[in-house]
Amino acid sequence: MHLSDFVLLLNTLWFGGAFIQFSVAQGNTLKILLPREERSNPIAPTLAASVAFLGGMNLSIGLLSFYLLAARPAFFQPIEAQLALFLFFAACHFSQFAYNLPVLMRGGRVGVAYWPVLKGPMLRIFVIDAALFVANLGVALRLALSS
Repeated sequence: MHLSDFVLLLNTLWFGGAFIQFSVAQGNTLKILLPREERSNPIAPTLAASVAFLGGMNLSIGLLSFYLLAARPAFFQPIEAQLALFLFFAACHFSQFAYNLPVLMRGGRVGVAYWPVLKGPMLRIFVIDAALFVANLGVALRLALSS
């Protein structure tokens, strides 16, 4: 298995898992995002339902990764296409990692706002998105240097 295939597989699994987390397990996601004392807030069900959109976006990205890995479409054969798509995947992971940096800099959960970045599921998300950003960027740089 080539490095690019392995990274596509990781993308597929990660974005597929994010779909399940945000669209299927919305109640679990709410527990991550809101402290216990705020879960009875009348806005909580709206927040839980709204994270389904995040799941939909992650599903689309995961399906694209799976399609590229499984079908090997002709348009994905040129190095330029691979470079563009691995940069796209890197940007997807970076955006999810980068939006947690300000939360981390403020010390994570502040009162009832934000979520704990340095513990529990958010730490796992933070670290994996950073690692997959680096992995996708690494594949893109390798492709750029080989062309």
